[in-house]
This record gives sequence, C-alpha cells and structure tokens, in this order.
Amino acid sequence: MRSTSPLPVILVLWGAGLGAAAQFGKVSVLFERIALDYPGAGAVLLGLVVSVVGLVGLIFGTTAGLMVQGLGSRRVLVWALALAALFSALQAPMPPLALMLPLRVAEGFSHLAIVVAAPVMIAQVAPLRFQGLAMTLWSSFFAVSFAITATLGLPLADRFGNGALFLAHAAYMAVFALAVRLLLPPEAPARLPELRLPVLLRQHGQIYASAFVAAPALGFCCYTLTYVALLTLLPPMVGGGWQGFVAAMMPLVSIVVSLTIGVWLLSRFPAVRIVQGGFAVAVLGAAMIWVFPGWPMAMVAAALLLAASLGVVQGASFAAIPQLNPGAEDRARAAGAVAQLGNLGTTTGTPLLAALIASQGAAGLALFVALPSLAGIALHQWLAFRRRHPE
Repeated sequence: MRSTSPLPVILVLWGAGLGAAAQFGKVSVLFERIALDYPGAGAVLLGLVVSVVGLVGLIFGTTAGLMVQGLGSRRVLVWALALAALFSALQAPMPPLALMLPLRVAEGFSHLAIVVAAPVMIAQVAPLRFQGLAMTLWSSFFAVSFAITATLGLPLADRFGNGALFLAHAAYMAVFALAVRLLLPPEAPARLPELRLPVLLRQHGQIYASAFVAAPALGFCCYTLTYVALLTLLPPMVGGGWQGFVAAMMPLVSIVVSLTIGVWLLSRFPAVRIVQGGFAVAVLGAAMIWVFPGWPMAMVAAALLLAASLGVVQGASFAAIPQLNPGAEDRARAAGAVAQLGNLGTTTGTPLLAALIASQGAAGLALFVALPSLAGIALHQWLAFRRRHPE
C-alpha cells in the first residue's frame, strides 16, 4: 500500500533518522556499562566503539551521495535499515572487540546511507510551502533520538541487560525498513555508479567546486565543529551551580527554537541568509563569554543564546539543500557532502576546544565559537557571489 499524503512518508523518514542517530546513542548512553563487558580495553578502543560509526561518514560521505544518486534513495534506504537491524542484533550479545569493532564499521555504512538518502527523499515529497518545516524536522533527529534513547534505553538495559537495548534497536530498524518499502513507490532500475578511484576523485572535485552543491556542507561544517563541542565542554565552565541546568537546556533550546523561530524564518527568508544570521548571533554569544567569563548568569545566557542560534543554523543548513539544488541528483550529492563535512566537524571540534580551554580558558572558548561562525558567514557570502556571477 502506498501513501497519498506526504505527512506519513515524512514522519517515517524522520523515524528512520531517529534510528540512525540511535546507532550512536545506544552505545553512548550505555558507555560506562559497556566498558564493564570489555575489562582491560583501553579508553581509545572503547571510544572507537562509539565513534567508528561516524568515521565511515567522514571518509565515504560524498561517495554515499553518488551511490544514492545511482541506486535510488528508496532502494538504498530499505537495504540500509534492514542491514542496520541485522548489525544491531549481532552486537546484542556484546561479542569480543575483535568482532564488535568490525560490526560497528559495517553499521557505519548503513548509518551513512540512511542520513544521505532520507533527507533527499523528504525534500522530494514535501510540498514546497512546507519544505522548510520538513527539513528542519529532519535536522532535529540527532538531538531527539539521543533524548529518547537516554530516557527509554537506560531503564530497558537496567531491567533486561545491555543487549536488550540493541535488540530493541534492531526491531525498530526492521519495522522502519518495512514501512519505507510499503509507503514509497518503486524506483527506476538501479544505475551503479563508476567506483574507480580516478572517477570518484573527479566527482568529489566537482561536488566541492560547485557553489550550489557544496554550500550547505561548508556552512554545516562550521556548525558541527562548534555545536557538539559546546554541548560537552561549555556547561562545566558556567559555574554557580548551573552546570546541570545548562547541560539539559542547551539541546532542548536548540530543538524548540529551530522548530519554531527557525521554521518561521524559513517561510520568509532564504535558508542561506538564515544560516548567516544564526552565525552572527553566535558571534554575539561568543562576545558575552569573552566579556563576562566569571559571571554565572551571563554565561548561562550566552550558552542558551548559542544553543538557540546554532539550532537555527542546523535547520536552515538542511533546508538549503533543496533550495539551492532543485534536482534529485544534486540533492543527493549535497546530502553526501553534508554527511562528510558534518562528521569532519564533529570529529575535530571537541578535542580542539578542549585544547583551547586548557591553554586560554574562556577566551579560547569565545574564539572557538567566533572564528568558525565568522568563517561560515564569509563562506556563504563568497559562494552566493559565485552563484550570482558564474565563471
């Protein structure tokens, strides 16, 4: 049975994204407990159990966009969800690290396929007047999924063991594989892209040389460089007993603001301008940290302002994909680039901020926010100029 309304399809695709984010979350929320299953394993190896899923996207992000373009979004998404279910079930017994790590690498490929294919499909099915809302909803999948996984996953693991969360995740992914297969119509026969290295390198060059295809990803990299690092390292710097409040409120503020003010702005202004405006407000938050580093209330206000502004940047960056790229082929390439550069920012941001705080304190934190934000504004301005004046 196929859906005639776009809403069920959009919600199912967003639900697939929640499952993709839970590929990280199911390990993150159980991290200390999982460490007990691997006594003697070093911190680096245990950290890889979480992060290796994202490293796949860092290396193969744009390649995944090319694969989705050739094979078809629906076909790729169904297989990725089904394989994610299989990998999660195989991880449930907590096998030795020599097997667990390869399983997590394999799961990383399924994760990458989901986060590239699903937003492309959402942009295709969403009516034009609701496209900003649909893409902003998609952009919330990581924060919402982590909140749900922490709320429901920990009690489940407490009662039935760590493996129960992995099995629940496997069942979830299997259900959504079936839902996508039933709701979306079949696609044209697959066209396998040419995967020879010289061809892939040339296609990567074409993607990042395009002022249309690369723009969402370049701005998004400036966002991911700062956002996850701030969620991790800013709350302990607030002081005055506000750390727990700030840690809980920052992701919540990001979600609420992006789905309200962010969607309202997208109905009135181009997505790229909203990204630039969000970065400009983030610079203001950085200035507050620079001027009032020892004032707890000022730091709380700055933290929430940063969460709100970067939440708007997040949603508008995804909305920029279909706004700048009307064709499905370019949307797939743009989504692949977003996955690749997003993982680059997420991977590098936290250690970089930790080093800056250790050496410069609050001033280092302020610079860490201000410089990527200013870079995001400048990059989008330069790419907009190139779009208006093509060579």
